[in-house]
Amino acid sequence: MAKLLRERGVTLESVLDEGGMIVSGTVPGVASPVALVGVSEKGFASAELVADGEGGHSSMPPPQTAVGVLSRAISRLEDAPMPAKLRGGSRALFEFAGPEMGFGMRTLFANLWLFEPLVLRQLTAKATTNAAVRTTAAATMFEGSERDNVLPARARAVVNFRILPGDSVAGVLEHVRRVVDDPRVKVSTLGFISEPSPVSRMDSEAWSQLQRSVRQVFPDVVVAPYLMLGATDSRYFTGLSENVYRFMPLRLDGADLSRLHGKDERVSVKGYADAVRFYAQYVRNVAQ
Repeated sequence: MAKLLRERGVTLESVLDEGGMIVSGTVPGVASPVALVGVSEKGFASAELVADGEGGHSSMPPPQTAVGVLSRAISRLEDAPMPAKLRGGSRALFEFAGPEMGFGMRTLFANLWLFEPLVLRQLTAKATTNAAVRTTAAATMFEGSERDNVLPARARAVVNFRILPGDSVAGVLEHVRRVVDDPRVKVSTLGFISEPSPVSRMDSEAWSQLQRSVRQVFPDVVVAPYLMLGATDSRYFTGLSENVYRFMPLRLDGADLSRLHGKDERVSVKGYADAVRFYAQYVRNVAQ
């Protein structure tokens, strides 16, 4: 099957790159635009790793400085990512969009019990799709001595984790300590933390009303759930309802996506009008 997919030019690289909006060309094999609705979002935690040293002058260094100890810890973490798992919103995307694809892809996603390892191998090959199927780790900060000829008395690194639903902050810390496996490295959380959100229901009346509203305003689209990689204020509502959805009713193409948070970011007049139409239709539907 993997050979057949390659021969037909089918890849999954861009399947989960963007979401929360109506996008064209995002899901390979689906001719129609896809309205991606976030049914969950990843958690957030930064781990602080600290190693202490003796300090002193760099002309008489020990075999390994505090920076060396911490560098080894970071290298171990980068070499041992948390396991990839196709579940929650990421799995639901393929279950909803799969029937709209051609025979080869439809067969693949209808039989994930058999082809899941192949799908995961393709998804983990690219950073954007890898982030949709595993808890990711990114070393973002590293501090040592303040002078080039002084041994560090303390080295500090920060690794930012975006946590897959089903994993947890506690599980991330356990993973870090197990992989680093060095009592000289102290591990703790730093600043703001947020557990991944629950996966909202896709068999509820609320989901059906949202689907219906999208299709009434955008009749040519396929509505599909997905996992949102970023963080939103919706995390504060998950304790109030099991139906929390993340959706922006804007139709964007490749050129629009390239401008997000960049030069000349904009919304078309028609796109703005369609968004207003969507919200008006949605309010009418749920008020019935």
